[in-house]
Amino acid sequence: MSNQKKLFEEFPGVSTEQWEAVIQKDLKGADYNKKLVWKTAEGFSVRPYYRAEDLNSITWNNVEPNEFPYVRGNKTKGNEWLICQDINVTDCEAANKKAIDALSRGANAITFRLEYDKLYTDLEISALLNGINAKEVELSFYNNKYHLPLLEQLSRIPELRGSLNYDPLTRYIRRGTWFVSESTDMELAYILTKADMPGFQTIGINSHVFTNAGATIVQEMAFALAIGAEYLDRLTDTDLTIDAILPKMRFNVAVGQNYFMEMAKMRAYRVLWANIAKAYGAKEENAKMLIHAFNAQINMSLYDSYVNMLRTTTGSMSAILGGVHSFSVTPFDMVYEPTTEFAERIARNQQLILKEESHFDKVADPAAGSYYIENLTDSLVKAAWDLFLQIQEEGGYLAALRNGTIQKMVKENAAKRLNNVATRREIILGTNQFPNFTETMKSNPEAWVFESSDRRDENADIDTIVTYRVAQQFEQLRYATDVYSQSNKRPVAWMLTYGNLAMLKARANFASNFFACAGFQVVDNAGFKTVEDGIAAAKEVKPEIVVICSSDEEYGEGNALKIYEALKDQAIVVLAGNPEGTADVLKAAGMEYFIHVKSNVLETLQDFQKKLGITK
Repeated sequence: MSNQKKLFEEFPGVSTEQWEAVIQKDLKGADYNKKLVWKTAEGFSVRPYYRAEDLNSITWNNVEPNEFPYVRGNKTKGNEWLICQDINVTDCEAANKKAIDALSRGANAITFRLEYDKLYTDLEISALLNGINAKEVELSFYNNKYHLPLLEQLSRIPELRGSLNYDPLTRYIRRGTWFVSESTDMELAYILTKADMPGFQTIGINSHVFTNAGATIVQEMAFALAIGAEYLDRLTDTDLTIDAILPKMRFNVAVGQNYFMEMAKMRAYRVLWANIAKAYGAKEENAKMLIHAFNAQINMSLYDSYVNMLRTTTGSMSAILGGVHSFSVTPFDMVYEPTTEFAERIARNQQLILKEESHFDKVADPAAGSYYIENLTDSLVKAAWDLFLQIQEEGGYLAALRNGTIQKMVKENAAKRLNNVATRREIILGTNQFPNFTETMKSNPEAWVFESSDRRDENADIDTIVTYRVAQQFEQLRYATDVYSQSNKRPVAWMLTYGNLAMLKARANFASNFFACAGFQVVDNAGFKTVEDGIAAAKEVKPEIVVICSSDEEYGEGNALKIYEALKDQAIVVLAGNPEGTADVLKAAGMEYFIHVKSNVLETLQDFQKKLGITK
């Protein structure tokens, strides 16, 4: 209509050059790239802001939902996804009862995690699926090694939808061995793919293995795509066509905590897979990537475990808004115990709230047109494609495995990530920062809770990778204190605060969080009127650790040295901070410990535990 007006048209436009000029002025000479540009672990930079002009280079700007390359999802309207619940099967009747209960409470997909080395009978499979309408529910079967007998049993079920997850290529990097042999395993891949079961995927690509082993998002994507391409190479060498193979493939993807990056990852995955499929000559309608997603375990924690609910909720949101086919929320307690009914109910309800109350299912690709997310998607597409090509130039996935290329990349990034957590460059809330001061471990977790998952076979013929949780190193630390405190007094970190109120509070808060990460009892103080008052109080309380908390200026007036000299024979004396000059004087006097933002928190706390006799 002619009388329509644009909002805010009375305000003049502001050019990028004008914005940049204001930013440079506010920076006052500071380096723009160091201050404002995010250097991601994925190998590309993210600018502090994006504008409409940054969409000009995006190749899929005019693509609609359910159009090649499917960046905007596989559905023409809406964003309907399947709410999946994972069920561990140790007893078929009990698992069936749990599945029926989950379906009655909102789930519409079930993943049965079977026993690995068990050949299930027809009677057991019937008991497992009793009362479940396969026409209305998607059913997936994971972990069992008897894929062909299981498929033969499942093929008798009319209109079955779901997946079997046969993936010898990913298994190879975890165990270093094949199910039988390379040729036999690939022959079975052919047989399973050829099965006449429309809507049922038999070949899985399990990229979550790389995520939980510490790979970057770009590495995870490139390796998963390389596995997919390896299957396509092998299977198209048979009488199967590319259009017969693609509908039989499903990607199982883990979602981390990087909210927008994970959202962009799902979109970028579809773009890359669609283009790979097209390069093999597939019809566009068969180039859709089918993604089942779930929360990565690498970020989850044992201590303050309810925080896991927050982690899984944001991860679920990322994946769902990114347009996945189905999603399983990882129960918050899965990382340290057999999941409870309460945890499973909360996990299921997280998705129900996103669907029924937040209406995440109503809009196809809500991220479309977002300057930031579109550019993140584009950056991931380019970076993952470059790494994928590097693997292909090396001869493909298996050749890169045998050369150790993939394993080396994963392990190098895993080491970086563990160091980042140890030094708090990466925060695990409730674990290496802002721990619950009053929480102690009442139960005795089994050993596997604190260990990485190493499935390397004794006959492995390649290097393998392990999965782990980045919180485990801090959990071992804190649990050692909890165990020690069952038969000994829990060590006390006592804040000797004085002087500048703002500084003593800031440093006492920092130090309290620092020592609580090891499970030490923390005692803060409001601030002593004089240094002498603080020394006298410390002598009366007799804590194991005294932390001096004040400003750099007041440290340098001889006060810190006075405190150290008065208390060094009674307690471990620590300075909160690392003031230039004063630190040298204190070190010369014999003080060892200075805690600050550049400290390796993990190593420092391990030293304290050894000094206190908690560990050897």
